[in-house]
Amino acid sequence: MLQTIAHRWLSNVRPDLLAGLVVALALIPEAIAFSIIAGVDPKVGLYASFSICVISAFAGGRPGMISAATGAMALLMITLVKDHGLQYLLAATLLTGVLQIAAGWLRLGALMRFVSRSVVTGFVNALAILIFMAQLPELTGVTWHVYAMTATGLAIIYLFPYLPRVGRILPSPLICIVVLTSVYVLSGIDVRTVGDMGQLPDTLPVFLWPEVPLSLETLRIIFPYAAMMAVVGLMESMMTATIVDDLTDTPSDKNRECRGQGIANIGSGLLGGMAGCAMIGQSVINIKSGGRTRLSTLAAGVFLLIMVVFLSPLVSLIPMAALVAVMIMVAIGTFSWESLRDLRKHPMSTNIVMVTTVVVVVVTHNLAIGVFVGVLLAALFFANKVGRVLRVDSAPTEDGTGRAYEVVGQVFFASADRFSEAFDFKETLEHVRIDVRRAHFWDITAVGALDRVVIKFRREGTDVEVVGLDEASATLVDRFAVHDKPGAVEDLMGGH
Repeated sequence: MLQTIAHRWLSNVRPDLLAGLVVALALIPEAIAFSIIAGVDPKVGLYASFSICVISAFAGGRPGMISAATGAMALLMITLVKDHGLQYLLAATLLTGVLQIAAGWLRLGALMRFVSRSVVTGFVNALAILIFMAQLPELTGVTWHVYAMTATGLAIIYLFPYLPRVGRILPSPLICIVVLTSVYVLSGIDVRTVGDMGQLPDTLPVFLWPEVPLSLETLRIIFPYAAMMAVVGLMESMMTATIVDDLTDTPSDKNRECRGQGIANIGSGLLGGMAGCAMIGQSVINIKSGGRTRLSTLAAGVFLLIMVVFLSPLVSLIPMAALVAVMIMVAIGTFSWESLRDLRKHPMSTNIVMVTTVVVVVVTHNLAIGVFVGVLLAALFFANKVGRVLRVDSAPTEDGTGRAYEVVGQVFFASADRFSEAFDFKETLEHVRIDVRRAHFWDITAVGALDRVVIKFRREGTDVEVVGLDEASATLVDRFAVHDKPGAVEDLMGGH
């Protein structure tokens, strides 16, 4: 037991602590910006990032993943904060956590297996584009100093790892931040800093119970927002966990992650923070900086609180150009460049799903909508592909008075018409044998197609025998089919 705990927490101490420090520095401007988007005080986003990060380190299902306040969640809060204020947002945050815990207990994390690789790739590429686009305001209408500092930061990030010895001891993003902050302090050049983003809190978070009436009216107000935040938060967290799984070649417990995110959001709401979820950008920073275990996530939250409460004068001096350089590194590292190279090799349907997911996410800035559209397209392409596999062969019987049909493949809503059209009802036959030993009937649309085929033959005076139904198909046919029930011909054909 103790060995397991030590492995999960203390097997990678120095890289985890350094990675957590880098992540904490990157979280500060993001949390402030997301607070501004949601229309709340910066400390709401900062307290949320601290509490969610720390709690998910213990309760989450993906070691090394960073969860905090996010832009996707902030966008869902705008109307609630505007119309009802901060207290209702805190109540909605608590309800969001409850819904996510319920999703975890219902094992809805298993739904990730229905998300195809092309959708995940599109999600990753769209996030990389959004992360890059989010840096553009810091690079627009500024002096040449900002461009010089950003370029210098990128040079440090990409070249420092190649230095002998020290290049592998310290994460290059941390060196970038330290060097550019030193340059700013020593030179006194006029560039935007973290302190310009908003006032940092100077007190520790305290327990807060939302000051809202405990009534059905309150539930009516907060439930739609809580439900949306729960879905979007879980979707982002599940997708991010999948990406970190690939980066580290390790598995994660998606259902535990659902519960962990819910517990973290409840903790955030009780400490005056807003709802949040996993952050792919900061998670990639953590992994690229050497973070692997739960200690890195815990360190990020603890360092964040220490810096904003006790070291705010120093943190406020960090030039935004340094953090822009780090986030551009994240965008470049996150984008799946292989997906562009593989466009010619992959099937057109795979490319369409990937590109559509990217376009929808980038246009709407809503990850949930993009993933939903991608999953829907992938499902449609899959159904169409499986539906085309269906084959119906026929041959005359030995006595020449009948015909034997053999059905091979899957019969369901996408292939039901192909199944029906494969039979020749104009041929004069005494008997027909339909062999379905190599087929499977999946839904009531398939059963309806079988009904139509059998009844059309019987209407022409042909004796029909269906053989070879497997157990599952037979159960479905026995329950829903009508071709063996009295009056089936008249019922289906309208009495003609």
